[in-house]
Amino acid sequence: MIQRLRKSIYWCGNSLECLKAFSDVARQRAGLELSKVQAGGEPSDWKPMETVGKGVREIRIRGENAYRVMYVAKFAQTIYVLHAFEKKSQRTSRTDLDISSRRYRDLLRSRSQDD
Repeated sequence: MIQRLRKSIYWCGNSLECLKAFSDVARQRAGLELSKVQAGGEPSDWKPMETVGKGVREIRIRGENAYRVMYVAKFAQTIYVLHAFEKKSQRTSRTDLDISSRRYRDLLRSRSQDD
């Protein structure tokens, strides 16, 4: 049997601090969903966010409030959490999309400089 290595998580900007601000239940759920991604699986509730960048996904956490975790896992060894936030309206706010997009562009730029 082939055992997969778990991917590491890199927290872009203040995404970890933002996730820590989630409610206890939402924070635990986000951790569980990210753990699934680390193991090579998919979160229970997600959608692609191609408007942010190629390969970016959004974990959707529903409960007393709505929470989102934007991440990209297309790289071999690392999952990059771009942004985590509480969703306050039906549509994702322009601010949250801009933060995620900027961090994605910065990530691609820094990875190309490492090559």
